[in-house]
Amino acid sequence: MTDSNPSETTAIAARATTPVAAPAPQTAGANLDDDLARLLEARHHDPFRVLGRRVENGEALVRAYIPHAAEVTIAEGLLPMQRVPDTDVFEWRGEAKRVPDHYRLAWRDTDHREHVAHDPYTYGPQLSDFDLHLFGEGKHWHAYRFLGAHEHEVDGVTGVLFAVWAPNAERVSVVGDFNQWDGRRHPMRLREGKGVWELFLPDLAAGVVYKYEIRTRVTREVFLKSDPYGQRFELRPNTASVVAGPSAHVWQDRPWLEQRARRDWLHAPMSVYEVHLGSWQRGVEGEFLDYREYATRLVEYVREMGFNYIELLPITEHPFDLSWGYQTTGYYAATSRFGAPDDLRFFIDHCHRNGIGVILDWVPAHFPKDAHGLARFDGTALYEHADPRKGEHLDWSTLIFNYGRHEVKNFLLSSALFWLEEFHVDGLRVDAVASMLYLDYSRSEWVPNEQGGRENLEAIEFLREMNTVTHAQVPGCLLIAEESTAWPQVTRPVHLGGLGFDLKWNMGWMNDTLRYFAKDPIYRKYHHDMLTFSMLYAFTENFMLPFSHDEVVHGKGSMLTKMPGDEWQRFANLRLVYTYMFTHPGKKLLFMGTEFGQGTEWNSASVLDWWMLQYPYHAGVQRLVKDLNRLYQSRPELHAHEFEWEGFEWLDCNDAQRSVLSFLRKSGEDFAVVVINFTPIPHHGYRIGVPSEGVYEEVFNSDSQYYAGSNTGNGMTRLQAEPRQWLGRDWSLSVTVPPLGGIVLLPAGRDGYGGGGTPS
Repeated sequence: MTDSNPSETTAIAARATTPVAAPAPQTAGANLDDDLARLLEARHHDPFRVLGRRVENGEALVRAYIPHAAEVTIAEGLLPMQRVPDTDVFEWRGEAKRVPDHYRLAWRDTDHREHVAHDPYTYGPQLSDFDLHLFGEGKHWHAYRFLGAHEHEVDGVTGVLFAVWAPNAERVSVVGDFNQWDGRRHPMRLREGKGVWELFLPDLAAGVVYKYEIRTRVTREVFLKSDPYGQRFELRPNTASVVAGPSAHVWQDRPWLEQRARRDWLHAPMSVYEVHLGSWQRGVEGEFLDYREYATRLVEYVREMGFNYIELLPITEHPFDLSWGYQTTGYYAATSRFGAPDDLRFFIDHCHRNGIGVILDWVPAHFPKDAHGLARFDGTALYEHADPRKGEHLDWSTLIFNYGRHEVKNFLLSSALFWLEEFHVDGLRVDAVASMLYLDYSRSEWVPNEQGGRENLEAIEFLREMNTVTHAQVPGCLLIAEESTAWPQVTRPVHLGGLGFDLKWNMGWMNDTLRYFAKDPIYRKYHHDMLTFSMLYAFTENFMLPFSHDEVVHGKGSMLTKMPGDEWQRFANLRLVYTYMFTHPGKKLLFMGTEFGQGTEWNSASVLDWWMLQYPYHAGVQRLVKDLNRLYQSRPELHAHEFEWEGFEWLDCNDAQRSVLSFLRKSGEDFAVVVINFTPIPHHGYRIGVPSEGVYEEVFNSDSQYYAGSNTGNGMTRLQAEPRQWLGRDWSLSVTVPPLGGIVLLPAGRDGYGGGGTPS
């Protein structure tokens, strides 16, 4: 995509993102030295050797290069400068004391417009050698603080300091409206041996639109690039970076952050509502809401539904709406679709003040080929591998980061910390981790590692370092892996040989569960192991159970349409699969719309079908999810030991003939009894063994009429345990198990849950 600015007919393709034809450089005459000649040819790596003020033997030489200038004057003292013949270089020579160290230039251009600005070429290097050294070593966790564009002050003069890594460029310039997008005006200084270019431009401020014009050393090609460290971008389809000023947001979430750092999240409930902001809700005319409007609407809804986390599909800047944010170009910028960076800070702050955590989808696995982005940034494979067998995902038509390069690793690590520290997010869900771990991931041609294996050793080391650093820098943050293979110890500590993530999406459980539920109930008895298999590995990792956006797109249908049978059975199955999810060990995640039985698969270009809530079946599913959240979060038996065997015990996992599972969820001496029937045949007098004598009460029933079910169950009946042995237990109960339904029983008198899902 190409930005346009038709009024600037002399601009370099007006912010074009593809290679540009720059205004022809001026030819250097024989009387000019080599430095000046290279400046005029727009290929000098250190314009400070030519421009600015220098003093020899008490005499000053002031030199400026201003294309299209008719005349130039040093404003301090009104000292006229002389044009070097046949060039747009202007010089003044005279007593040094007549010109201060920093001065302003006043000029009139050929269009008779007047300009006054400080000369940027009088300011020395601004980046510290220490910062550059750490960056080169891949150890600068906060590289975004000096790379990119930042408001800056030097000797009382304010402006913007630009810095970019482009080691294979012959020349880099800052371009924007402030210099008519002319790359000859503000070439940058290369910090030798570091590959970083910098330039302080006085008199600029936040809000300035800019790009970098790069002339590559390899082919001499000239093109424009957005800032990799840019913290704000134009609204698409424009792609220029925007100087983001310091945040003015006053955070009010200190109690949340302090509590987060101390929280034992492993043994606390975690129920996540996954959201794509652009299609959750919109304005009355179909326009996007902004982050502040979402803060009001979304937080209120999430609190009402009982979720305690929101996970946002990537809100990092991206050019293409239909990528849902997964083809990121701005790794440090909140997308401008929904407002300014401080608007997002307000959203997160509001979530925290209402007891809701925020997780961001973050994509270090690949990046798009858009010409204005990271691809061949300085004319070479800089952020990506040069060999397409290592550097390209053919499935996604995207490029793969070179995780072995210090500066690239630093770029990603710094991005992770940027969101965790600058925006107070509570965690990052790391997308497509499997594609990072394997060199042969979804490819027929691949390059083995140095040991001859298929493991991407550099990516593994990067992930371990990322998890180690982020946990040390941001106590209480969560790093969640979307990892779909059997890679061992994804959520085990790095010092024990693990990758160091906190949580892993349980894709095996999700796939087995949905495959099972897609079958007609009459055949489910032949596939009973698809349900029980998950308990063979449930505690090998810290698992999250996801019914995510990936399951309701690309022709897969909605969660509702995956369910077999007539309308009643489809909704009963949907209520049942959620009941199974919330009672199975593992943290929970539901994608928006699935909580009320969205009828069609998700379409990111339109909003959810909220109108469906006028119908009882859809409203019933929504009430069920609300009550499951309340039950899950109020009962330690269901959440205190989701990653340990002491939190789970089978009552009967072998009743395949009737397609019934029964098990205990436990916390210390307390327990809950769960019985689930995966067929539309109710079971009256169904016997289950229980741990102890006493009276049991049904506290939840997915078939309740409150959820638009058939209202089959145990109701308010007090179920007395009998001293009758059953499946190795001394006590047992005779219960009614509803059709395509699940029930939860508690010993009578337990405090806590007061849901509406028990038949009367």
